[in-house]
Amino acid sequence: MSSRKDQQPVRALARVLLGGVLAFAGTTHLTVAREEFRAQVPETVTRVLPLTTDQVVLASGVAEISLGAALALAPARHRELVGNAAAAFFTAIFPGNIAQLVHHRDGFGLDTDSKRALRLLGQPVLVAWALWSTRTGRA
Repeated sequence: MSSRKDQQPVRALARVLLGGVLAFAGTTHLTVAREEFRAQVPETVTRVLPLTTDQVVLASGVAEISLGAALALAPARHRELVGNAAAAFFTAIFPGNIAQLVHHRDGFGLDTDSKRALRLLGQPVLVAWALWSTRTGRA
C-alpha cells in the first residue's frame, strides 16, 4: 500500500494538469469558443447581473484562466484555498450545464439531450479533482 507521501507527486501532477485544462478552457472563452460558451449561460444570470451573455462568457474565461494559473503556481500554503475556490467555481457554473440540457442548446458537440445529460456527470468529477489534487494527503 502506498503512503500518503507517495501520493504527493501524483496530486501535484493532477493539480497542474487541472490548472492547464482550466487555463486552456478560459482562453477559448475569450477566443475561438465564445459562441459555444454562450449556449451555457442561463438566462437568469443576465437577468440578475448587469452583464450581457457575452460579458458573462468573457468574465468566466478570465476566472478560469486565473484559477488555472493559481492551481498550477500557488505556493503550498495556499493550494487548499485555491482548490476550494476551483471547486466552488465548478459548482457555480453547473447551472449553465443544466440550462444547456433543459433548453436543448447545442454546443461542443453536445447535440442531443443524452450527450448533454451525460456531461452533467463530469462536473462532480471536476469538483473532486480540484479538492483532491490540492490536499496534502494528511488525515
